[in-house]
Amino acid sequence: MKLSTKGRYGVEAMIDLALHCNNEPVSIKSISKRQAISEAYLEQLFAPLRKANLIKSIRGAQGGYVLGKAPKDIFISDILDVLEGPIGVSECIEEEGKCGNSNSCPTRLLWVKIKESIDRVTSAISLQDMIDDYNGIRTNKEK
Repeated sequence: MKLSTKGRYGVEAMIDLALHCNNEPVSIKSISKRQAISEAYLEQLFAPLRKANLIKSIRGAQGGYVLGKAPKDIFISDILDVLEGPIGVSECIEEEGKCGNSNSCPTRLLWVKIKESIDRVTSAISLQDMIDDYNGIRTNKEK
């Protein structure tokens, strides 16, 4: 199982925005340079994130993007849900009844546990947690 570039780049762009925002708009161009993601692709990612109120766009010469909420209130699951939809592990747990063997399948419980673990982790980690982890790692490397 692998997240698409939408999910991975979306999380990278959101953490970049959280790290560099400081209540000032951040341009797509600057995020693009730091994260090595094309500006056009970032625009595609930011449209649904804006609709979900995870980010806000500021127009004008000094415009750009700011977070729509405090970093502590934006969870990785919020970003992934908007960009990827529910994370799928196996069709048998995503679509009830798709597999006629779901009641007697020996692997179904495994897929359920994996999905629940992924959901638990992504719902527990906020952008603020990532900022704190990043700053802790960076501070430790500087010592």
